[in-house]
Amino acid sequence: MVTLPGQIVSGEWLAEHVGEVEVLDARWYLDGRSGRAAYERGHIPGARWIDLDADLSLPPSAEGGRHPLPPAAQVTAALGRLGVAPDRPVVVYDDSSGSIAARAWWLLRALGQPVAVLDGGLASWPGELTTEEHDVEPVERAAMEWPVGRFLEIDDVVPHLARSGAVLLDARAASRFTHGDPVIDPRPGHVPGAQSAPWMANLDPDTGRLLPAEALRDRYAALGAADGAPVAAYCGSGVTACHDLLALAIAGVDSTALYTGSWSQWGADETRAADTSA
Repeated sequence: MVTLPGQIVSGEWLAEHVGEVEVLDARWYLDGRSGRAAYERGHIPGARWIDLDADLSLPPSAEGGRHPLPPAAQVTAALGRLGVAPDRPVVVYDDSSGSIAARAWWLLRALGQPVAVLDGGLASWPGELTTEEHDVEPVERAAMEWPVGRFLEIDDVVPHLARSGAVLLDARAASRFTHGDPVIDPRPGHVPGAQSAPWMANLDPDTGRLLPAEALRDRYAALGAADGAPVAAYCGSGVTACHDLLALAIAGVDSTALYTGSWSQWGADETRAADTSA
Protein backbone atom coordinates (compact mmCIF):
# COMPACT_ATOMS: atom_id res chain seq x y z
CA MET A 1 0.00 0.00 0.00
CA VAL A 2 1.29 3.45 -0.90
CA THR A 3 2.39 5.75 1.91
CA LEU A 4 1.37 9.40 1.83
CA PRO A 5 4.46 11.65 1.68
CA GLY A 6 3.12 14.12 4.26
CA GLN A 7 0.13 16.26 5.15
CA ILE A 8 -0.11 17.52 1.55
CA VAL A 9 0.51 15.98 -1.85
CA SER A 10 1.18 17.60 -5.21
CA GLY A 11 -1.02 17.14 -8.24
CA GLU A 12 1.77 15.21 -9.92
CA TRP A 13 2.06 12.82 -6.96
CA LEU A 14 -1.68 12.22 -6.96
CA ALA A 15 -1.75 11.60 -10.72
CA GLU A 16 0.94 8.95 -10.25
CA HIS A 17 -0.87 7.25 -7.35
CA VAL A 18 -4.54 8.02 -8.04
CA GLY A 19 -5.46 4.33 -8.19
CA GLU A 20 -3.74 3.58 -4.89
CA VAL A 21 -5.54 6.11 -2.68
CA GLU A 22 -9.13 7.13 -2.03
CA VAL A 23 -9.89 10.61 -3.36
CA LEU A 24 -12.54 12.79 -1.73
CA ASP A 25 -13.95 15.95 -3.30
CA ALA A 26 -14.85 18.36 -0.49
CA ARG A 27 -16.01 21.35 -2.52
CA TRP A 28 -18.40 23.67 -0.70
CA TYR A 29 -19.26 27.35 -1.15
CA LEU A 30 -20.17 30.00 1.41
CA ASP A 31 -22.30 31.81 -1.19
CA GLY A 32 -24.72 28.89 -1.44
CA ARG A 33 -23.50 27.30 -4.66
CA SER A 34 -23.70 23.52 -4.64
CA GLY A 35 -20.50 21.57 -4.09
CA ARG A 36 -22.29 18.46 -5.30
CA ALA A 37 -23.20 20.19 -8.56
CA ALA A 38 -19.58 21.28 -9.02
CA TYR A 39 -18.51 17.66 -8.48
CA GLU A 40 -21.02 16.46 -11.07
CA ARG A 41 -19.73 18.95 -13.63
CA GLY A 42 -16.24 17.49 -13.37
CA HIS A 43 -14.01 15.85 -10.79
CA ILE A 44 -10.78 13.90 -10.46
CA PRO A 45 -11.31 10.35 -11.75
CA GLY A 46 -12.32 8.02 -8.95
CA ALA A 47 -13.19 10.83 -6.54
CA ARG A 48 -16.27 10.74 -4.35
CA TRP A 49 -17.97 13.83 -2.97
CA ILE A 50 -18.05 14.34 0.79
CA ASP A 51 -20.61 16.79 2.14
CA LEU A 52 -19.31 19.41 4.58
CA ASP A 53 -22.81 20.09 5.89
CA ALA A 54 -24.21 16.56 6.14
CA ASP A 55 -21.09 14.43 6.68
CA LEU A 56 -18.61 16.69 8.48
CA SER A 57 -20.93 18.89 10.57
CA LEU A 58 -24.13 18.92 12.57
CA PRO A 59 -26.95 21.25 11.50
CA PRO A 60 -26.25 24.93 12.24
CA SER A 61 -27.67 26.68 15.29
CA ALA A 62 -27.02 29.85 17.27
CA GLU A 63 -25.95 27.68 20.20
CA GLY A 64 -23.58 25.48 18.21
CA GLY A 65 -22.42 27.67 15.34
CA ARG A 66 -22.67 27.23 11.58
CA HIS A 67 -20.72 23.95 11.39
CA PRO A 68 -20.90 22.23 14.78
CA LEU A 69 -18.67 19.24 15.43
CA PRO A 70 -20.57 16.05 14.56
CA PRO A 71 -20.21 12.81 16.52
CA ALA A 72 -17.20 10.83 15.33
CA ALA A 73 -19.60 8.02 14.45
CA GLN A 74 -21.27 10.30 11.87
CA VAL A 75 -17.96 10.81 10.09
CA THR A 76 -16.97 7.13 10.20
CA ALA A 77 -20.41 6.22 8.84
CA ALA A 78 -19.92 8.66 5.96
CA LEU A 79 -16.51 7.17 5.22
CA GLY A 80 -17.98 3.68 5.25
CA ARG A 81 -20.75 4.75 2.86
CA LEU A 82 -18.09 6.19 0.54
CA GLY A 83 -16.09 2.96 0.62
CA VAL A 84 -13.13 4.29 2.60
CA ALA A 85 -11.55 1.55 4.73
CA PRO A 86 -9.84 2.59 8.00
CA ASP A 87 -6.27 1.95 6.78
CA ARG A 88 -6.74 3.24 3.24
CA PRO A 89 -4.82 6.45 2.39
CA VAL A 90 -7.08 9.38 1.51
CA VAL A 91 -6.40 12.54 -0.48
CA VAL A 92 -8.99 15.28 -0.14
CA TYR A 93 -9.32 18.34 -2.37
CA ASP A 94 -11.42 21.40 -3.08
CA ASP A 95 -11.12 24.36 -5.45
CA SER A 96 -10.31 26.85 -2.66
CA SER A 97 -6.60 26.20 -2.02
CA GLY A 98 -7.42 23.58 0.62
CA SER A 99 -9.48 25.88 2.85
CA ILE A 100 -12.49 23.51 2.81
CA ALA A 101 -10.60 20.25 2.32
CA ALA A 102 -8.62 21.00 5.47
CA ARG A 103 -11.78 20.45 7.56
CA ALA A 104 -12.04 16.90 6.22
CA TRP A 105 -8.29 16.44 6.73
CA TRP A 106 -8.53 17.51 10.38
CA LEU A 107 -11.48 15.27 11.22
CA LEU A 108 -10.11 12.23 9.40
CA ARG A 109 -6.69 12.74 10.94
CA ALA A 110 -8.28 12.88 14.39
CA LEU A 111 -9.80 9.47 13.65
CA GLY A 112 -6.40 8.02 12.72
CA GLN A 113 -7.12 7.87 8.98
CA PRO A 114 -4.07 8.30 6.73
CA VAL A 115 -4.99 11.55 4.97
CA ALA A 116 -3.45 14.41 3.00
CA VAL A 117 -4.72 17.53 1.22
CA LEU A 118 -4.12 18.14 -2.47
CA ASP A 119 -1.84 21.19 -2.38
CA GLY A 120 -3.29 23.98 -4.49
CA GLY A 121 -6.63 22.23 -4.84
CA LEU A 122 -8.24 21.14 -8.08
CA ALA A 123 -6.21 23.68 -10.08
CA SER A 124 -3.08 21.64 -9.38
CA TRP A 125 -4.50 18.43 -10.88
CA PRO A 126 -2.55 17.83 -14.13
CA GLY A 127 -4.98 15.38 -15.72
CA GLU A 128 -8.43 15.44 -17.22
CA LEU A 129 -11.59 15.67 -15.17
CA THR A 130 -14.50 13.28 -15.51
CA THR A 131 -18.24 13.41 -14.96
CA GLU A 132 -18.39 9.65 -14.42
CA GLU A 133 -19.16 8.63 -10.86
CA HIS A 134 -17.01 5.94 -9.34
CA ASP A 135 -18.76 2.73 -8.31
CA VAL A 136 -18.62 2.55 -4.53
CA GLU A 137 -18.68 -0.58 -2.43
CA PRO A 138 -19.53 0.46 1.15
CA VAL A 139 -17.29 -0.85 3.93
CA GLU A 140 -17.96 -1.52 7.57
CA ARG A 141 -16.56 1.14 9.88
CA ALA A 142 -16.60 0.79 13.65
CA ALA A 143 -18.04 3.71 15.58
CA MET A 144 -15.35 5.83 17.23
CA GLU A 145 -15.01 8.73 19.68
CA TRP A 146 -13.06 11.92 19.13
CA PRO A 147 -9.66 11.92 20.83
CA VAL A 148 -9.31 14.01 23.95
CA GLY A 149 -7.65 17.39 23.45
CA ARG A 150 -8.16 17.87 19.71
CA PHE A 151 -11.37 19.91 19.98
CA LEU A 152 -12.39 22.80 22.23
CA GLU A 153 -15.93 23.44 23.40
CA ILE A 154 -16.94 27.04 24.07
CA ASP A 155 -16.26 26.69 27.79
CA ASP A 156 -12.78 25.32 27.08
CA VAL A 157 -11.55 28.50 25.36
CA VAL A 158 -10.80 30.66 28.38
CA PRO A 159 -9.11 27.78 30.28
CA HIS A 160 -7.04 27.13 27.14
CA LEU A 161 -5.84 30.73 27.11
CA ALA A 162 -4.94 30.44 30.80
CA ARG A 163 -2.42 27.69 30.07
CA SER A 164 1.23 28.67 30.10
CA GLY A 165 2.35 29.76 26.62
CA ALA A 166 -1.06 29.08 25.08
CA VAL A 167 -1.96 30.59 21.72
CA LEU A 168 -5.40 31.10 20.16
CA LEU A 169 -5.41 31.85 16.45
CA ASP A 170 -8.22 33.48 14.47
CA ALA A 171 -8.01 32.29 10.86
CA ARG A 172 -10.49 34.81 9.43
CA ALA A 173 -9.42 37.72 7.26
CA ALA A 174 -7.82 40.54 9.25
CA SER A 175 -10.78 42.85 8.58
CA ARG A 176 -13.17 40.35 10.12
CA PHE A 177 -10.89 39.94 13.15
CA THR A 178 -11.64 43.55 14.06
CA HIS A 179 -14.79 44.63 12.27
CA GLY A 180 -16.54 41.38 11.44
CA ASP A 181 -18.63 40.78 8.35
CA PRO A 182 -22.28 41.74 8.90
CA VAL A 183 -23.41 39.12 6.39
CA ILE A 184 -21.91 36.12 8.19
CA ASP A 185 -20.57 37.24 11.58
CA PRO A 186 -23.00 37.65 14.49
CA ARG A 187 -21.16 40.80 15.67
CA PRO A 188 -17.79 42.53 15.22
CA GLY A 189 -14.62 41.48 16.99
CA HIS A 190 -12.82 38.37 18.11
CA VAL A 191 -12.28 36.23 21.18
CA PRO A 192 -10.27 38.25 23.72
CA GLY A 193 -6.70 37.01 23.74
CA ALA A 194 -6.83 35.66 20.19
CA GLN A 195 -4.27 36.58 17.55
CA SER A 196 -5.07 37.28 13.92
CA ALA A 197 -3.69 34.54 11.64
CA PRO A 198 -5.60 34.70 8.33
CA TRP A 199 -5.53 31.34 6.61
CA MET A 200 -4.77 32.87 3.20
CA ALA A 201 -1.36 34.00 4.50
CA ASN A 202 -0.40 30.31 4.55
CA LEU A 203 -0.35 30.41 0.75
CA ASP A 204 2.06 31.54 -1.92
CA PRO A 205 -0.08 34.20 -3.63
CA ASP A 206 1.40 33.35 -7.02
CA THR A 207 0.56 29.64 -6.94
CA GLY A 208 -2.22 29.21 -4.39
CA ARG A 209 -0.14 26.47 -2.78
CA LEU A 210 1.06 26.28 0.78
CA LEU A 211 4.29 28.03 1.66
CA PRO A 212 7.34 25.88 2.40
CA ALA A 213 7.54 24.35 5.87
CA GLU A 214 10.31 26.73 6.98
CA ALA A 215 8.28 29.81 6.02
CA LEU A 216 5.23 28.44 7.84
CA ARG A 217 7.37 27.66 10.86
CA ASP A 218 8.63 31.25 10.93
CA ARG A 219 5.13 32.64 10.49
CA TYR A 220 3.67 30.77 13.42
CA ALA A 221 6.72 31.11 15.64
CA ALA A 222 6.26 34.89 15.36
CA LEU A 223 2.76 34.36 16.79
CA GLY A 224 4.11 32.24 19.64
CA ALA A 225 2.93 28.99 18.08
CA ALA A 226 6.08 26.91 18.35
CA ASP A 227 6.19 23.17 18.91
CA GLY A 228 5.28 22.40 22.50
CA ALA A 229 3.06 25.46 22.94
CA PRO A 230 -0.64 24.63 23.30
CA VAL A 231 -2.24 26.09 20.18
CA ALA A 232 -5.91 26.29 19.22
CA ALA A 233 -7.47 27.79 16.12
CA TYR A 234 -10.90 29.08 15.19
CA CYS A 235 -12.49 31.02 12.34
CA GLY A 236 -16.07 31.84 11.45
CA SER A 237 -17.45 28.32 11.73
CA GLY A 238 -14.58 25.89 12.31
CA VAL A 239 -13.71 25.24 8.65
CA THR A 240 -10.90 27.52 7.44
CA ALA A 241 -9.32 27.34 10.91
CA CYS A 242 -8.34 23.83 9.87
CA HIS A 243 -6.13 25.39 7.17
CA ASP A 244 -4.10 27.04 9.95
CA LEU A 245 -3.95 23.65 11.70
CA LEU A 246 -2.77 22.06 8.45
CA ALA A 247 -0.07 24.72 8.07
CA LEU A 248 1.00 24.17 11.69
CA ALA A 249 1.29 20.43 11.10
CA ILE A 250 3.48 21.06 8.06
CA ALA A 251 5.57 23.40 10.22
CA GLY A 252 6.05 20.63 12.78
CA VAL A 253 3.69 22.03 15.43
CA ASP A 254 1.29 19.33 16.53
CA SER A 255 0.07 20.33 20.01
CA THR A 256 -3.00 21.79 18.36
CA ALA A 257 -6.78 21.86 18.73
CA LEU A 258 -9.80 23.19 16.86
CA TYR A 259 -12.42 25.39 18.52
CA THR A 260 -15.17 24.08 16.30
CA GLY A 261 -17.97 26.48 17.27
CA SER A 262 -15.71 29.41 16.38
CA TRP A 263 -16.97 32.98 16.09
CA SER A 264 -20.39 31.90 14.81
CA GLN A 265 -20.93 30.34 18.24
CA TRP A 266 -18.94 32.70 20.47
CA GLY A 267 -20.18 35.90 18.83
CA ALA A 268 -23.81 34.76 18.99
CA ASP A 269 -23.57 34.48 22.78
CA GLU A 270 -23.88 38.03 24.09
CA THR A 271 -22.58 36.93 27.50
CA ARG A 272 -19.16 36.31 25.92
CA ALA A 273 -16.80 39.26 25.63
CA ALA A 274 -15.70 40.51 22.21
CA ASP A 275 -12.49 42.40 21.51
CA THR A 276 -12.67 44.84 18.59
CA SER A 277 -9.04 46.02 18.69
CA ALA A 278 -6.75 45.23 15.79
